[in-house]
Amino acid sequence: MTERRPDAPESATSTYVFAVCRQLDPAVLTGLAGHAEGFPVRGLRCGPLTAVVQHVPAAEFTEDAWQRRLSDRAALEHCARAHHEVVTAAAARGPAVPLALATLYRGDERAREALGADTDRFTAVLDRIENHAEWGVKVYVPATARPPSAPAPAGAPPPGGGSAGGGAGRAYLERKRGLHRAREQHHDRALRTAEDIDAALTRLATATRRLRPHTPEMTGEKHRLQILNATYLLRTERARGLLDAVAGLRQRTGAEVEVSGPWVPYSFVGEG
Repeated sequence: MTERRPDAPESATSTYVFAVCRQLDPAVLTGLAGHAEGFPVRGLRCGPLTAVVQHVPAAEFTEDAWQRRLSDRAALEHCARAHHEVVTAAAARGPAVPLALATLYRGDERAREALGADTDRFTAVLDRIENHAEWGVKVYVPATARPPSAPAPAGAPPPGGGSAGGGAGRAYLERKRGLHRAREQHHDRALRTAEDIDAALTRLATATRRLRPHTPEMTGEKHRLQILNATYLLRTERARGLLDAVAGLRQRTGAEVEVSGPWVPYSFVGEG
């Protein structure tokens, strides 16, 4: 959907699209900055639907300009926050389909034409997410298994140690085997815990998505391991049930369960 001007004059503008909804109360967009000062965030009628749009300086949203933003973490975060703020405001009074960051067209008419051609898909998504919100759930357990016994005595020889260490060497090997078994058991318990929690929350949800858990290198946390990273599409009236279920699962499993939401259903606006 994104169309960027390769060489736009400084005075030219492009039409940036944040979201598509059925009806839009213009009041919810009042005061939103969006991506460009001096250009109001507004509604653009596209057949039976309304797009939430803003004119932006075309020269600031060329392919090269956008690539520079992608390589600048602070600039990218600023754009993402501005995009999310507008999408959230648009969804405050009814379902809204968020579009991808940097969805641009060469003017309102081109945006109206392209979005209008996708009316059936947008309508289906709006039907699916109406009266729903997205909730994120991340589950953690301790990163390492507790050793099965006390530490080996100081001076215990390595495997195949010296003549005086026959008994101590066997004890050392047994401890290593025990630690390996403990790690395997810890891993198996973690997998079962993740599956149990996901199954319990899936029963409450209209739809779910399992994402790849973040590694300790990604989270920067060495003391705990993320075993579940999932998102759930829930009817609004089931939010309390989700929070109560999470409280019970924390107590039953002993895992750390983090919940975020409610969010606009970004994860559930694709096909299917």
